[in-house]
Amino acid sequence: MNISNLATGLFTSLRSLAFLCTGLIITTLNIPVTNAVQFPDSGRVAFNKSPLLRNAVTTFSGVRVWGAKYYFTVELPADAGEPLQKVVIAQRQGVDDISFYLDKTVAYNGTHRRKQEKLALQNVSQDEETEAITVIFANPIPPGTTFTVRLRPKRNPDVGGVYLFGVTAFPWGENPDGLYLGAGRLQFFQGDDGSFDR
Repeated sequence: MNISNLATGLFTSLRSLAFLCTGLIITTLNIPVTNAVQFPDSGRVAFNKSPLLRNAVTTFSGVRVWGAKYYFTVELPADAGEPLQKVVIAQRQGVDDISFYLDKTVAYNGTHRRKQEKLALQNVSQDEETEAITVIFANPIPPGTTFTVRLRPKRNPDVGGVYLFGVTAFPWGENPDGLYLGAGRLQFFQGDDGSFDR
């Protein structure tokens, strides 16, 4: 066998192997979609597709202002694969630590501008160490829903600047895997006591 025939044979073999590998990859990826990502050994449940933090808004942007409301809007995609059970909101950046009236927390379908029916809450609590606020819904939030959580601060911070609030979403289940959605950005200004966005 000469060098030319050897090279031709080698090329043909490699091409056949490439087609075979491509077929195996395609076959491997052709996995039926289940209702959610589940881990049989541990009972953990996770979303198929991540919820989205759509917006974070404050009604008053002035420092030391009383009566402000903070809105966090989350979209649960139609292909999320699992209903939502709870969200955790935690301040991650800002000079002052902002305190909240937990009993004045509400949630509803829609956005802060287009409020729809209220969502029943099972419990609202705050971690003593991290100060993260956990909002647990009384009923599962189904995929394809956009909803908003409204927090009531005791007052806006004393020092202006950018304040970031991380939002984590959890699917419904006994052992859910939380998914961090990113941080909502609120900005407060010195000497501004007016309305920012109702």
